[in-house]
Amino acid sequence: MLNEYFNLALKNLLKRKLRSWLTMIGIFIGIAAVVSLIGLGQGLRNAVIGQFSFLGTDFITVQAGGVQFGPPGSGVVKPLTKDDVEDLNDVNGVKFAIGRLIKTGKTEFDDKVSFNFVGSMPDGEQRKEVEKILGIKAEKGRLLKDGDRLKVVVGNHLLNKDHLGEKLKIGSKILVQGKQFEVVGILESRGSFIIDTVVFMNIDTMREVFDKKDDVSAILVKTRDGANMNIVKENIEKVLRRTRKVDEGEEDFRAELAANNLAALDSTLFAVQLFVYIIAGISLVVGGIGIMNTMYTAVIERTKEIGIMKSIGAKNEDVFILFFFESGLLGMVGGIIGIGIGVGLAKGLAYIGSLQLGSNLIQANISFGLIVGALLFSYLIGSLAGILPAVQASKLSPVEALRYAK
Repeated sequence: MLNEYFNLALKNLLKRKLRSWLTMIGIFIGIAAVVSLIGLGQGLRNAVIGQFSFLGTDFITVQAGGVQFGPPGSGVVKPLTKDDVEDLNDVNGVKFAIGRLIKTGKTEFDDKVSFNFVGSMPDGEQRKEVEKILGIKAEKGRLLKDGDRLKVVVGNHLLNKDHLGEKLKIGSKILVQGKQFEVVGILESRGSFIIDTVVFMNIDTMREVFDKKDDVSAILVKTRDGANMNIVKENIEKVLRRTRKVDEGEEDFRAELAANNLAALDSTLFAVQLFVYIIAGISLVVGGIGIMNTMYTAVIERTKEIGIMKSIGAKNEDVFILFFFESGLLGMVGGIIGIGIGVGLAKGLAYIGSLQLGSNLIQANISFGLIVGALLFSYLIGSLAGILPAVQASKLSPVEALRYAK
C-alpha cells in the first residue's frame, strides 16, 4: 500500500518538474549549508583540539602571569627561571618538571625569510621525555643529541615554498636570529602548525642565541601515577608563592591542568559551531516554507483530481497520505542533492584552505551520522511543511471539489 502512495506521489512530482525543482532549491541550499558548515566546523574543531592535545591529561603547565604577546613567557614582567624548575621538581606528587624556552625567531635560508617558533630541547633523560610528549620523529636525518651546539632540527612544513623552500635539506646551513646552524634533521609531519613549523635547538645554545641565561618560557610538570592532579597543582602554587614572594590572589604566575585547557578550548569551539548550526537551520526553515507554499498551490490546482478520487471511494486519510508523501519526497530529494553539494563544497573549501595555509588546520569532517541526520531532517522538514496542505486537501468535499474545478 505504501509503495502505491510513493509511486503516485513520485509521478505527480515528475509531472510538475519545473515547480518541483524550484521548490527543492530552498531545501538543497539549506542542506548544503548544513552539511558543509557543520563538516568544516567539526573538522576545524578536531584539528584545533589536536594541535594542543599532545600533552595528555597528566600534565600541568606553569607560565608567568601578565600580558603576553606571542609564545609563552613573551613580554611578562617577571619570567620563570631555572630555580623555579628546580623547586617544582621537589614538589610532592611531581615526577619531573622541565623548563622550556619558546621564542619567535627569524630564520633565513636561500634568500628566504621565515618567522616561526624556536623551541629548546633539554639534555639527558629529559630530552627523551620531551620527544615522547611531543611525539616527534625524524623523517630525514636525526633528532638532536647532547652536545649538538650549532645544529637544529626543523619542522616538515619549513620545506614549503611559503617558508624556507624545498631546497632545504640535511646539511643545509640556515641562519636563526643571525647565527648559522646546520640542519641535522627534518621532522615527520604531525598535522600541527606548531610542530610542523618549529625549529628545535639545544637549550644551552638557545640561551646564547636569545640571550636568556636563566629564564624559561614555561615549565612542563608531569605528575606521578595515581597522584591527585588538583592537589599537586595546589602544592605547585604554594611553592611558587613562597619562592616568588607573592600572596595568594596576587600570583605572578599561573598553573593550569592540560585537561582543563582542552575542555575550555573545546567549549569555546562548540559555541562557535552552535552559531553555525543556527544559521544553517534558518536556511532549512526557508526551504520548508517554500515546500508548504508549493503544496498549497497544488491543492488548488488539483481540486478536480481530489474530487474524482473521493467520488470513486478515496477516503480523507488516503488524500492526506498522498499529499503528505509528496511533500516528504520533495524534502528528501532536495536533501540528497543538498548533501552531495554540501560534501563537495566542504571538501573543496578544506582543500583550498589547506593549500593556502600550508597546513591541515582546515579540514572537513563529514561523518556518516551527519549525512543520515541531514537526510532525515530534510524529509522531516518536507513532511511537516506538507501537513497543513494535506489536511486542507483531505477535507475537500467531493461534490464541492467537482463543482469548483473547471
